[in-house]
Amino acid sequence: HTIGIIMNGVTGRMGTNQHLLRSIAEIMKQGGVKLSNGETIMPDPILIGRDESKLKRLCALTGITNMSTNLEDALKSSHYSIYFDAQTTGRRADAVKAAIKAGKHIYCEKPVAVSTESALELYDLATKAGLKNGVVQDKLWLPGIVKIKRLIQQGFFGEILSVRGEFGYWV
Repeated sequence: HTIGIIMNGVTGRMGTNQHLLRSIAEIMKQGGVKLSNGETIMPDPILIGRDESKLKRLCALTGITNMSTNLEDALKSSHYSIYFDAQTTGRRADAVKAAIKAGKHIYCEKPVAVSTESALELYDLATKAGLKNGVVQDKLWLPGIVKIKRLIQQGFFGEILSVRGEFGYWV
């Protein structure tokens, strides 16, 4: 089974490294996702971004042949049933709304929007349209985060007045 995925914002650091190179491109290199019944699911992405030269470099690097700077045209294609967004947060809500209007299932990098109200609006729109939707939550279940949460619940730190979290590839 081939699954068309619109990957918007893949020219940025997170879109390139985490989602394209370490995830989708690796799944493709390994022959897709093997199901227990012997069938295989193969992603078929189209890379979307604002910089055509960066998109061409990513295509050359991954072997992916579909790319465009025109999100609107990609959203019109019935081949692509999933919309993934790794753009900067400020650009995300409008693109996700367009993808929902086009009937695409949604998967987004975090945060989904610049405000809670906007994020809830996107959720409501996707839910009312009957579309599957989700947000990257990769850091929530890291052992260190789980341990900190447990220590806070146990009162280990006492009254917490301020918290600063720094995340990077070392997490």
